[in-house]
Amino acid sequence: MQANEIRKLFLAYFCENNHSIVPGASLIPLNDPSLLFVNAGMVQFKDYFLGAPAPYHCAVSAQPCLRVGGKHNDLKNVGHTTRHHTLFEMLGNFSFGDYFKEKAIKFAWTFITAKLNISIDKLWVTVHHDDQESYAIWRDIIGIDESRIIKCGDEDNFWSMGDTGPCGPCTEIFYDHGPSIAGGLPGTTDADGDRYVEIWNLVFMQFDRQVDGTKQLLPQPCVDTGMGLERIAAVMQGVASNFDTDGFKSLMQPIQEKLGHVTLTKIALQVMADHLRSSAFIMASGIYPGNEGRAYVLRRIIRRALRYAYQCGQKTPVMYRFVSDLVDNLGEAYPILQSEQLNIEAALKKEEEKFYQTLEQGMNLLESALKEEDKISGDLAFKLYDIYGFPIDIAEDIANERNISIDMDGYMANMDRQRQRSKAASKFSAQQALPLEKISETVFIGAVTLESSSRVLALIEDGKRVDTLSSSGLVVLDATPFYPEGGGQVGDIGVMFNASTKIDVLDTQKQGGIVVHHVQIASGQITLDDSVECQVDSKRLAIKRHHSATHLLHAALRKVLGPSVEQKGSLVDDMRLRFDFACTSPLSIQDQETVEKLVNEHIYAALPVTAEEMSMEEAIDQG
Repeated sequence: MQANEIRKLFLAYFCENNHSIVPGASLIPLNDPSLLFVNAGMVQFKDYFLGAPAPYHCAVSAQPCLRVGGKHNDLKNVGHTTRHHTLFEMLGNFSFGDYFKEKAIKFAWTFITAKLNISIDKLWVTVHHDDQESYAIWRDIIGIDESRIIKCGDEDNFWSMGDTGPCGPCTEIFYDHGPSIAGGLPGTTDADGDRYVEIWNLVFMQFDRQVDGTKQLLPQPCVDTGMGLERIAAVMQGVASNFDTDGFKSLMQPIQEKLGHVTLTKIALQVMADHLRSSAFIMASGIYPGNEGRAYVLRRIIRRALRYAYQCGQKTPVMYRFVSDLVDNLGEAYPILQSEQLNIEAALKKEEEKFYQTLEQGMNLLESALKEEDKISGDLAFKLYDIYGFPIDIAEDIANERNISIDMDGYMANMDRQRQRSKAASKFSAQQALPLEKISETVFIGAVTLESSSRVLALIEDGKRVDTLSSSGLVVLDATPFYPEGGGQVGDIGVMFNASTKIDVLDTQKQGGIVVHHVQIASGQITLDDSVECQVDSKRLAIKRHHSATHLLHAALRKVLGPSVEQKGSLVDDMRLRFDFACTSPLSIQDQETVEKLVNEHIYAALPVTAEEMSMEEAIDQG
C-alpha cells in the first residue's frame, strides 16, 4: 500500500466515524510564539485542548511536521538512521471532550488490524505504569496478552504541554520488524534499535498540572493521537527503512538518474531527498532562505544537503531540478506545492548558486586547518559559519565522518560574543492559557457598529476566574464591538460603562473564539452578568483606513510582480501600516514607484468599502 493510499484510507476511516477532516496547517504556527515550526499534529488544535470552544467534537488530519530545532531536533541524525527526518507527516485523530481512552484505543486497533490487516503477532503495546485504566482496556477489552503490554515511566509514556497545564498518560503501539533487525523491546537497553518501532501514540489529556506539581482532573478530557505516515508506510511495504518506501524512492531514483555523472553515497541520497521535502514545504509556507529565525533554519537544511552533494563531486546547483518530482508525488495531497512550485524552484536555485560560490573556499580552509590539527577548533567552526555560511551542522557532520573532535564550547563562546555585539535574537515564549472553560464564542459585531449593550460572561483577575472585578483584569462579553488583535490589526481600545461603573478598555485579544478585553476599572466595580454599554475609541477609523490600504498594497504588488506574491503578516494601527510578503527577489526602485502610484490612484478614487464574512476557500476563489 502506497503512502498516498494510506493517508486517504486514514482520513476516510475517521470521517466515517464522525470526525471532521481538517486540512493540515501551515508549517508556520498561527498565533503561537512558543514554536518556530509546527512539530506535531496537535498544534493547530492547541486552543481547543486549553478549553476554547471547538467547531467540531472530533477531528482527523494529515499534518506535515518539522523537527529541526529546540526540544525536537533530528537534523544531525537524518540520513544516518532509518527513521529520522526533518519533515514527516503525522496522521492524527483528536477528541475535544467527545470520547476518551476506550474508544480511542478501539479506533486505533481496528484501523491497524482490520483496515491495514497488520498481524496481531507483530504488535506490542506500552502504557504508563500508573494508567491502570488503559492497561485494563488493552487486556480485557482488546484482548492483548499481558506479556505484550509493557509498562513504562514518565519519560516514555507521559505527555505534557509544558511545566504546567494539560497533561496525561499515553499508550503507544509498536511494530516488530523481526529478528533480522537489531534492537530490543521498549523499556530495554536496546530500545533505540530499529526492530521495534513505535507506529502510533495515543495521548490522553486528563490532568491540569499546577505550579506545585499537583495534577487536577480536567473538566473536559481530550484525546490527541499521532501515527507517522513514513513509519506505517514502511510496515505496509515490508521494508525496515523509511527511505525504502515509495515516498522517498520517488525522489531518490530521479536524483540518482539525473546525477549519474557522480557517485552518490546512500547517506547523501537520503539526506538530499529528506531535505528537499522539508525545504519545499517551508518555502511553500512563505519562508525563504535568510540569516535569522525560520529563514536561517531553512538555509541550514538546504546547505546540509548541498554539502553532501558536493562531497560526492557535484559542483553546480542541482536540487531545484527535483522539485517537480516532489510535486508529482505529493502535489495532490498538498496543492500548495503545485501552486508554489515555480517560486520554490527559483528560490532554491538562487540559494544553491550563492552557497556554491563560497562552499569551495570554506572546504579548502577546513582541509588546510585539518592538515595541521586533528580537530576542529571553536574559532575555526565559527569562522566557517561567519564568513563562509557553514551551518555548525556541516562542521559536526565532517567531524563525525572523520572521527575527530569539534570544540562546541569554543564555537558557542564565539557565537555568544557575536550576539552581544548585535541585536538580541527574537525570543519565543509560550503564552499563558486563560481559564475560559464552558464559555461560548463571542459574537463580534464590530464590523457594523462601534457601540453595543452587552452582558458580562466572565471576569479574570491574576489568571483566575472571579465574580467581581474592582481594579484591573480581563472581561469576556457575550457580544462585542471591540476588534481583537489579529490579522495584523491591533486590538481596539475604548470604554465600558453602566450606571455605577466606568471601565477603560486598554487592549482586546482573542483566545480561540473568545474575545478577551484587558480593562482598568476607573470607578465602581463590575460583576458577572452585569450589563454594560461599550464604545470603541475613534482611533478605529484610522486603523480601518490602514487595514484597507494593506489590501490595496497586496493587490498592487500582485499586479506588478505577479500572482506569486503572498501576504505573510502585517501590522495595522492608527498611525501606520506594515505589510510583509513573500517574494523571490527584491523590488526595484521602479517597481516600488509603480506600486505606490497604483495604491494612491485607488485611494483617490474613493471606492466603496464593504466587509463580508466567508470561508477561507471562498475568499481564495474570489481572488
